[in-house]
Amino acid sequence: MLAKLLGNNHIKDAFKQMSAKERVPRSLLFVGESGVGKKLFALELAKTFLCQNPTDFQACDSCSACKRATKFNFPTSTEKDDNEKMFFSEHADVGFIRQAGKFITVKQIRELEREANFRPFEGKARFFIIDNADKMNEQSQNALLKTLEEPAATTYIFLITSRPMSLLQTIRSRCQTIRFAPINADEIEQCLLADGKISQDDARLLSQLSLGSIGRAKSLDLDKFRDQRDKMMKVLHGIYKQNRAVLLRTTEEICDAKLKDDYETYLIILQTLIHDVWSLKLGSANIVNVDVSLQLRGLAAAFTSKSLANSMTEIETLRENLTVNLNKKIATDNLFLKMANF
Repeated sequence: MLAKLLGNNHIKDAFKQMSAKERVPRSLLFVGESGVGKKLFALELAKTFLCQNPTDFQACDSCSACKRATKFNFPTSTEKDDNEKMFFSEHADVGFIRQAGKFITVKQIRELEREANFRPFEGKARFFIIDNADKMNEQSQNALLKTLEEPAATTYIFLITSRPMSLLQTIRSRCQTIRFAPINADEIEQCLLADGKISQDDARLLSQLSLGSIGRAKSLDLDKFRDQRDKMMKVLHGIYKQNRAVLLRTTEEICDAKLKDDYETYLIILQTLIHDVWSLKLGSANIVNVDVSLQLRGLAAAFTSKSLANSMTEIETLRENLTVNLNKKIATDNLFLKMANF
């Protein structure tokens, strides 16, 4: 049922009205940050059409069609050979495409085009979901255009992406865009507590770190995060105390080849800490790292707003430059020493 999904109530209300008037668009583009529920929403919307006992234009979640519609048997491998096809749920009218290796291929889109011309097997319509639609290359997108232009009367196509501008304008213009907003932190906290597996303090921290994404909140490893954050707290203290040895030693730690996949995460955490210090300095209690607020309050008096702003800019510049081949150790040493001199 759409009602069980977190946040974005305006979208639920809009689709309820569209369903009542039988005016749901054939091609929809679901846009929003990863983990805000776009894919779940697409599947729930499909269920409203397939449900054998709908109530007030919502799926019952208990009939055979509802139970089968969202059950997929995806391969655990992400290799191209294992994924270059259309996956159907246990309900034959719900198809799903995900990237095969690095991209969504023309072969997958051709299969969607073929399947989209068939009449429903048992429901009122057929539904095809393209996850991470921005992973279609230009050839794949061009192959999809004809199907979007002339969809069968019983076919719905849902494109899901967090990067809509990576899609051709011709693709975007043929779909009605539905924008998903980040989920309220309080709603995420209550959802996490409902599972009964974590403490209230941890649920609150995760809800703040999630940036409005329930998916991110559920997947984040708090122990690992706290370890990474401790290193970045050392950086802030090292900057405040002008301790070059601490700064250079921390650079060695986070630039270790074994931690190469975590490097940008460290920068993001450092940005978040600086933003929290800045917020506290300006008198706002709205911070992300609520569990270390006392330490951050102590640091707030040590920095000027100008130095914090300059530090944020330098970190963002380094993150943008990660797309080119740079020496991370030299770049990080330079960053930390610059921040110590602001």
